[in-house]
Amino acid sequence: MADGKAVFCHWKGSLVMEILLVLMLLLMVPPCHVMCWRSSINCSISDDPFPIPHNFYQPGNLLIGGIASQVAFFHNPPSFLEHPARMVVDDPMSVTKHYQHILAMAFAVKEVNEKTNLLPNASLGLYIFNSYNLGRMTFKATLNVLSAQQKLVPNFSCDNRQKVIAVIGGRLSETSAQMSSILNVYKTPQLPHGSFSLAKEDKQQFSSLYQMVPGDIHQYRGVGQLLNHFGWTWIGLMAMEDDNGNQFVQRILPILSRNSICIAFTHKFPQTTYLLEFAELLAGQFDQYPILMDRRTNVIFVHGEPPTMMAVRIFLSLAALALLPPLHKVWIVTSHFDFESFSFQSITDTDSLHGALSFTVHSNQPLGFQEFLQTIRPSWAVGDGFIQNFWEQAFNCSLKNVQEDLHNVLRRIVFNNSLGETLQFDQDGELVTVFDVTNWITFSNRSFTRIKVGQLDPHAPSGKELTLKEDQIVWHRSFNQGLPISVCNDQCRPGYSKTVKEGKSFCCYDCTTCPEGMVSEQKDVDACVKCPDDQYSSEGHHKCIPKVPTYLSYKETLGIIFVICAVCFSLLTALVLQTFMKYKNTPIVKANNRSLTYILLLSLLLCFLSSMLFIGEPGKVTCLLRQTTFGLIFCVALSSVLAKTITVVLAFMATKPGSHMRRWVGKKLALSIVLSGSLIQAVISIIWVCISPPFPQMNMHSQAKTIILECNEGSATMFYFVLGYLGFLASVSFTVAFLARKLPDSFNEAKFITFSMLVFCSVWFSFIPTYMSSKGKFMVAVEIFSILSSGAGLLICIFFPKCYIIFLKPGMNIREQIIRKV
Repeated sequence: MADGKAVFCHWKGSLVMEILLVLMLLLMVPPCHVMCWRSSINCSISDDPFPIPHNFYQPGNLLIGGIASQVAFFHNPPSFLEHPARMVVDDPMSVTKHYQHILAMAFAVKEVNEKTNLLPNASLGLYIFNSYNLGRMTFKATLNVLSAQQKLVPNFSCDNRQKVIAVIGGRLSETSAQMSSILNVYKTPQLPHGSFSLAKEDKQQFSSLYQMVPGDIHQYRGVGQLLNHFGWTWIGLMAMEDDNGNQFVQRILPILSRNSICIAFTHKFPQTTYLLEFAELLAGQFDQYPILMDRRTNVIFVHGEPPTMMAVRIFLSLAALALLPPLHKVWIVTSHFDFESFSFQSITDTDSLHGALSFTVHSNQPLGFQEFLQTIRPSWAVGDGFIQNFWEQAFNCSLKNVQEDLHNVLRRIVFNNSLGETLQFDQDGELVTVFDVTNWITFSNRSFTRIKVGQLDPHAPSGKELTLKEDQIVWHRSFNQGLPISVCNDQCRPGYSKTVKEGKSFCCYDCTTCPEGMVSEQKDVDACVKCPDDQYSSEGHHKCIPKVPTYLSYKETLGIIFVICAVCFSLLTALVLQTFMKYKNTPIVKANNRSLTYILLLSLLLCFLSSMLFIGEPGKVTCLLRQTTFGLIFCVALSSVLAKTITVVLAFMATKPGSHMRRWVGKKLALSIVLSGSLIQAVISIIWVCISPPFPQMNMHSQAKTIILECNEGSATMFYFVLGYLGFLASVSFTVAFLARKLPDSFNEAKFITFSMLVFCSVWFSFIPTYMSSKGKFMVAVEIFSILSSGAGLLICIFFPKCYIIFLKPGMNIREQIIRKV
């Protein structure tokens, strides 16, 4: 235990040293002698039924008061047959570690008195009483301190040579509150060295209190960051079943919730004054032990005030006596935590607390304190009323105006201590300091040490308050030095997101696969993230993969086939055109308007070639020309077919005797039909281009894994106007040709036009639903196929019969044959 005690002498002594150094600077403020000192008053209590034997007195012109918690009594339950003072279980129990607080104050007073430049012509004294952790004794001890003499004179200060200028204490928040209720009346500054959280509405009530330990809320936020840092989302809480414990739970729950941390259980220890009853109540909680043993909950956050830690250690010891399995957890404890214990607790096992983490007020080694401790002997100071109990159990051997000035200076004081650290209070009377993150290491001989593994600075920028040295943290041996896991269920793998189970805490969840197009790249994400438009989710939904741009290329098989077909049909059309020009003077070419035949063949040739505008990467020019060129050229072809059909009908009608149709027969009517029909389509195209021209776009949504490079038609209405007008011309041509199909068939094209229009209409009426249901390059392929197949239908149905006669039946290509047939 020697190593552990030396360590604690360091940091507890440092804290009390800081408190006294604050006061030393204030002692140089000149006092205002306004109080009335009356040495003649004889109003002390002569018959004190229960005096406070445990006190420490060192005379001086200026006194520092103190309330200690080194000694306590345990009582049996009251029998109402004897005085309560005689109902103690045994001799007073000493918390041996707390004696260091008293020695630290004594050391600080010694240092100040030896430096004559601090208090010239004056000496500093100490007046410390024990509170026994009982409210009535705390009140009495506080009044004793204010009396500034060794007998109680309530409400009077009867010694004009001794002035209590401030009081240090207490260790527990209840003790601090009880002291402050008296000290605040006399405006006596109070500096508690334990955590004492105040609500805003309580600041006025405790206006004389200056907190040397920052409020718990800073630690709670730090714990939230610590749990987040290690990914611990499923933890337990432990506290006493009292006001402090309830307040601890109420204040920590919202902070944990904001950090997405859930509570697996909240274990509260019973509160009682009587030792035997306390042990029985703790043993009665063993039915909850299986909950505490849950392997999913490897982290427990404990409200580290001494009563709670005493309950934890007794509970673990009783569990071991009951042969229950050890409770190996990661213990996270607030700054109140200390391995302090009553002498009877020295036999308790500390192994379960090995590897615990706690927040402690930042401190450094006071110079000369270790050497001072080596000089302590049972008779070292006549006024030390604590040392007898300490020695036996540790080693097993059988002021109104001055105070007002102090308040004013305390509120604005900023100074450096002997270690070069800056000290000051904030506007709420809290010391501005940082917390050390401490790792507690226990050994088999029940000794322990502590290692600083990080720091919590409540005043640092957001997100940078907590710093840790993970490689220096020693976990409990049961974790084999691996990072402990404390979650409700296993983490969701990348590609999955958390789905809350109905009726369960949000920390207990199922893992659901990310939907298509969404991913999760990390473990345990709350929601999947949508991939950017130019990316898609991988098969496992754990990453986004760039989409591949796609369009109907000249290099792919389908594009090559269409190019070959377009070239072949173009060459075939050119060959037919050359044949007709070669045999232009034959009856079969001259019949039914030779000029219309040339116009039709040229338009078909351009139709086949225009299909290649749909192949390749879309650009501004190609998108602008695709549909307008196709629509205009096809319109010329259909207008030519319509003109040829009308010419056939008029020609046979003109042969009838007395017919007036003869004057309509000729090139002018045919060319007028072609020009007027084409002009309407040209106007539609010009309006389309001016209002909403087609443009290239990247379609990222139609297909999951590709970006479709396509032409946006700009205005779907105008596009269907173009197709609708072509359909109108084809329908009229088909109707006229169908009606003229029974005319004499020698060189009569009506029948062939009927079949060609039937093919044309069949292709384009099936094009619309197929085109609308296709996506990407297949949509373009459908249009190319429709252009090629409909053009081929016109070429084959109208011109192949004539080529057949020219090449294979030249005997039919004579005028006599025509006259005979007619």
